[in-house]
Amino acid sequence: MKNATIINKARAYCEQRGARFTPLREKVYELMLDKHGPTGAYELLDGLKETESSAKPATVYRALDFLLDFGLIHRLESTNAFVACYHFGCHHPVQFLICDSCGDVSEIQSEGLKETLDNQAKQHGFKISKQTIEAHGLCADCQESESLEMGEEHHEC
Repeated sequence: MKNATIINKARAYCEQRGARFTPLREKVYELMLDKHGPTGAYELLDGLKETESSAKPATVYRALDFLLDFGLIHRLESTNAFVACYHFGCHHPVQFLICDSCGDVSEIQSEGLKETLDNQAKQHGFKISKQTIEAHGLCADCQESESLEMGEEHHEC
């Protein structure tokens, strides 16, 4: 889906909920969509300053808070970065696969994981209000690069 289409959907989504998708919020969201991966607040600030020279860290953090509140982005707690969400508008558990080598992030939906976690929480008298799971490791490309660098040969024993 093209960024313009996603931004139009995000604007309509916010307006339906009585919130303003201001040009500044839109620009921060657009920067995140252009990045196609995790982005830090100061990286966003640098990008924002290209068109908004007076932008300050607080400007970016306010926009990020809004985007988080409306489910347009997710926060990666372990890396203190943010990623765009392409299927906002539905409440969903979030699971991320984070490559420790290249930084690539994939959002996945693991069948049964939410139910298992909810059941275990219930057994402990705990009610989950939000679920985000971050799994760190190596993506397929980095695994392949790593084994080529180490000269590993794949053979059967």
